[in-house]
Amino acid sequence: MKGVPSTPRLLGLAGLLPQLACLCVLLWGPVEWRFAALAIAMAYAALIFTFLGGTWWGIAAAAPAAERRQALGWLWVAAVLPSLLALAAWIPWVFGEQWPEPSLAMLGVAILLSPVIDARLGPLAPRWWLALRVPLSLGLGASTFAIAFV
Repeated sequence: MKGVPSTPRLLGLAGLLPQLACLCVLLWGPVEWRFAALAIAMAYAALIFTFLGGTWWGIAAAAPAAERRQALGWLWVAAVLPSLLALAAWIPWVFGEQWPEPSLAMLGVAILLSPVIDARLGPLAPRWWLALRVPLSLGLGASTFAIAFV
C-alpha cells in the first residue's frame, strides 16, 4: 500500500476488523454466538459492498465525461450493482430459505471481483486507488467467503 495516504489506508485496514472479529467468533467463540456472528458478517459485507458502489457512483459523477451519457455508462451500471446484489443477498432469509451462508459466499465472491471495476477506472480514480482497493477487497472478500464455510 505504498503511496496510499495514511488516513484512507488506516481506516480501510480498520474496516477489515469487524469481519475478522466475526470470523474469530465463528472459529473460537461460544456456539450460542454463531448466528449473531453470521448475521453481523452478512450485514457488514452488504454494507461495505454497497458503500463501494457509492464510491464508484461518486467517481462517475465527478468525471468530466459524466455529461456524456454513453462515455461512462458501464460505470453507472457497475455502481448500482453492489446495492442490488446486497439486497438480493437478504432475499433467502426473508422467504425462510437457508441463510446466511449462501448469501455470504455470493457477497464474498462479488467483493473479491470488485477490483476488476477499480482497475477499469484508470485516471478517474486517485493514482493510489487500486493499491488500496486490492488488499481491502481481498481481505474482506476472502474473510466473508471463509465465514460462509466455517
